Amino acid sequence: MTDLAPPVPGAPVLIVDDEKNIRRTLRMVLESDGHVVHEAGSIAEADAVLAQHPIDLVLLDVKLGDDNGLDFLRALRSKAEDARGDADIPVVMISGHATVDDAVAATKLGAFDFMEKPLDRNRVVVTVRNGLERRRMWREVNSLRRAVDARWELLGNTPVMNDLRRQIAKVAPTRSRVLVTGESGTGKELIARAIHRNSAVAAGAFVKVNCAAIPPELIESELFGHERGAFTGAVAKKRGLFEVADGGTIFLDEIGDMALSAQAKVLRVLQTGEFTRVGGEKSLRTDCRVVAATNRELEQMVQQGTFREDLFFRLNVVPIHSPSLRERLDDVPLLAESFVHECCDENGFAKKPVDDEVMARLKTYDWPGNVRELRNVAERLVIMSDEVIRERDLPPYLGGPRSSTAASRASTAPVTAIDLGRYANKSLREFREEVESEFIRLKLAEYEWNISRTAQALGIERTNLHKKLRALGIHRGEDGTP
Repeated sequence: MTDLAPPVPGAPVLIVDDEKNIRRTLRMVLESDGHVVHEAGSIAEADAVLAQHPIDLVLLDVKLGDDNGLDFLRALRSKAEDARGDADIPVVMISGHATVDDAVAATKLGAFDFMEKPLDRNRVVVTVRNGLERRRMWREVNSLRRAVDARWELLGNTPVMNDLRRQIAKVAPTRSRVLVTGESGTGKELIARAIHRNSAVAAGAFVKVNCAAIPPELIESELFGHERGAFTGAVAKKRGLFEVADGGTIFLDEIGDMALSAQAKVLRVLQTGEFTRVGGEKSLRTDCRVVAATNRELEQMVQQGTFREDLFFRLNVVPIHSPSLRERLDDVPLLAESFVHECCDENGFAKKPVDDEVMARLKTYDWPGNVRELRNVAERLVIMSDEVIRERDLPPYLGGPRSSTAASRASTAPVTAIDLGRYANKSLREFREEVESEFIRLKLAEYEWNISRTAQALGIERTNLHKKLRALGIHRGEDGTP
């Protein structure tokens, strides 16, 4: 018995057989192997046992007097599908008058194994142990899947979040395309994943494409793939992401940043389901659900000619707005607790309670960086605090203590006058850049280089502030800022 799986101590097993002697023999064999055994002589008795006891494996006779064991197996599988696999119990069919048709039918219905009477003791032990091992592995996989799903869960109980869930519940089972709009950091990807998870293609792949992160010259190759030799560096054939997403969902994040040339090809895929690899001639097909997202005003971009109108209408079949954190400040405590718990787990810390004063501070902040900013603050608080997260652990812009260096910089921040004489020989562009650079540096110092908070104070988007920092050559640490 070299293929014998290790025993699962105390695993509950149900024997369903109308012959009392068979049940008694199987009970002796299984109890000697350390299992907890339940018996039933009919389908009705088996249903009663399943209703009262957790069962990890069923030994089921094909012929049960007037009952048919295959009908019971079919009912168990139906329950498993309704419960999304929670009731997926391995079933071993046994029979004294087995036919090929019975074995084929049991296999099609998902039976784990099929044994003929008279039963061999070693065969019974091996089969039951292997079935229970499969059950154990299924539970581990299911637990990991739930942990992954929890990471992408939409948290919140405010009216706007409840309305968002209702919208997702309506659109997810359909094949309609969805355009998710909202500010950066609000969780647009979470919405896309929730739509996929509750759709008819949930078993397929979820493929995310960050259109803003892919250079324009590579976007077509990433989306549609390329043939070998299509361009310099194309040393092998590559499948595109639309091809990878076939049978699943493709999430086009930051669709507003996609180049016009790529937009035309995406439009063709949406219209016909067909595409051609870069450098290829053969037309390929894909059947995937398309969800797009953007933090930009696509209708305005259409008017400006930077986004195709026909593509906009193709994508904007069902628009869903992702609310900012300012619209649901009552969700902040729930989100903060979840992020703190998550960060504690990731760093191997004991769970840290959050002081009420801290929660009060978090709820009064307007969160320009939305949920993403809250997640970053929670991570900082977990790392920098002691056993309890207190008000003193908060960053200065949330009411925490200022460092002496930061206070000194902040105290000199106001500019009362500009010495125009120093700009006498400068051009208007040079004057504007120097004054703008100095003003941005002062604001960065005031908010201790918190980009989201500084961008809000300046009245610009975070992405625009990052661009200005690069253009003006402003780098953190150049003035001694930590």
